Amino acid sequence: MRLNDLRDNEGATKNRMRVGRGIGSGKGKTGGRGVKGQKARSGVAIKGFEGGQMPLHMRLPKRGFNQPNRLKFAEINLGRLQKAIDAKKIDAKKAIDAASLVEAGVLRRAHDGLRLLAKGELKTKVQITVSGASKAAVEAVEKAGGSVTINKPARTEAAE
Repeated sequence: MRLNDLRDNEGATKNRMRVGRGIGSGKGKTGGRGVKGQKARSGVAIKGFEGGQMPLHMRLPKRGFNQPNRLKFAEINLGRLQKAIDAKKIDAKKAIDAASLVEAGVLRRAHDGLRLLAKGELKTKVQITVSGASKAAVEAVEKAGGSVTINKPARTEAAE
C-alpha cells in the first residue's frame, strides 16, 4: 500500500450541495433559504435570539463569581509521584519541587505553584516542597517517612 492508494471508505464522504446554480438543480433561486426576511440574507447571526422574548440566558439567575486574578496550581497525585520514582525519572533521595518535576517531564508546567493531592499511595520516603497540599496527602507522605514543606506561592506579575 502506498500513500496514493489511501482513500475514504465508499459512502464516507458526500459531495457538497452547490446552491443557487439554477432552478433545475433543485437548490436554485432562493438556495434553500425560503423567501425574504432576515434569515434569507447573508451575515445573519441570531444565536440566543428568541423572537423578541427575553432569551433564556438572560431569564435565569446568575450565581457565583470567578476571581479574574486567581492563582492556577499544577496538581500532582501521590500515585503519579510514586510512578515517576519507580520509573527512575525522579531521585527520591533529593528534595523534590515543582522545577524538578518539570525537568523530569512529570509535569508540563508549574503555573503559579504545585499542589499535592492524596490519590494513589506513596511507598517511598520523600522530601517535597509544594505551594499547597491536602491534609490526607501530608499524612500519607509523613506515614511513608517523608516530609512536606509548604511555602506560599509567589504571585506572578500577571496574576496581580
